[in-house]
Amino acid sequence: MRYQRMIMEVESPEQIGYDLVRVNLAESSMRDRTLAALGMNPEDLSGLLLQYADHRGSEPARAAIAADGEGTAPDDVLLTVGAAGALFLAATALLERGDRLIVAAPNYASNLETPRAIGAEIVPLDLRFDEGWRVDPDRLGGLLSDGAKMVSLTTPHNPTGAELPFEDLRTIVAMTERAGAWLLVDETYRELASEPGPLAASLGERVISVSSLSKTYGIPGIRVGWAVCRDRGLMTTLLAAQEQAALSHSVLDMAVAEWVLARRDWFLPEIREQVARRRGMVRDWIALDGRFAWVEPSGGVVCFPRIADSSVDARGYFGRLQAGGVFVGPGWWFEQPEHHFRLGYGYPTDAELADGLAALSSTLDEIS
Repeated sequence: MRYQRMIMEVESPEQIGYDLVRVNLAESSMRDRTLAALGMNPEDLSGLLLQYADHRGSEPARAAIAADGEGTAPDDVLLTVGAAGALFLAATALLERGDRLIVAAPNYASNLETPRAIGAEIVPLDLRFDEGWRVDPDRLGGLLSDGAKMVSLTTPHNPTGAELPFEDLRTIVAMTERAGAWLLVDETYRELASEPGPLAASLGERVISVSSLSKTYGIPGIRVGWAVCRDRGLMTTLLAAQEQAALSHSVLDMAVAEWVLARRDWFLPEIREQVARRRGMVRDWIALDGRFAWVEPSGGVVCFPRIADSSVDARGYFGRLQAGGVFVGPGWWFEQPEHHFRLGYGYPTDAELADGLAALSSTLDEIS
């Protein structure tokens, strides 16, 4: 394994220092929450026994996750250290040097860097701005005809917010099964899709669903994610990898995860309302300014606009924004042209988002 740091982590607000951030538009999650904001009282944890936990993660949490898919059971779920942990375990369990991985591009760096460290051959399935960042099943089929060990997709997509229609997902499940490939679907934003569907893993035995509580619920600090798959052989392998890497989870993290998963129906309406309102703020800003182009996202909390004028010094622009305390995720984080940037509208408050959008416009005025 040849590890190297991901550029988005090197340049992330938490690495640069939150004290230098006035408006954080780089985050791909909802606002971070406190235990009190979750409705938890520290006394709720005072009697918790700090023991080794179930290596697969708590049964109540796994049962709550499995209930989102028809035919999926708690034993089809493995809790991991965030979605990043699930992606790492899946890649290291299934890929070897030289194996072909078809991965939607652009994509979040974790879906790329671990396969690279393994030495897998990464074949990009290019998503295109002028096609609405759509996954084209026919284009994927052409890549599959040359063979692949795994296909990696994300829906709703990070960084674009585009969704994979459910019928296209069904088609792709059938395609990958015929090809003998594994299909990994990162569905971290599934509950923030325009019409949330069932777990992708419920559609076939060679499908792996990956998600977490970090993004939608704003609790990345507890580091709870999961992998779901109905292939028990693979799940045993993933459990073995988990045990060798971490043995078991923090019982504190599990307690918070159980609390949130049991109350999703209470949290989600407010979260979805906030997301819709702030997406509308970005929509209005795009229309009013006129110098940025986008494909309006249908799900998640991020979009991937671009500066329409390609002659603008993008690195200078983003550098000036950052000097003023406004952070976005520049295109190079995603191995895309510099004029693109990820704009997260779930994390900032309404006032912060309005401030940040105004800064995006005024800073472009300054350098044009």
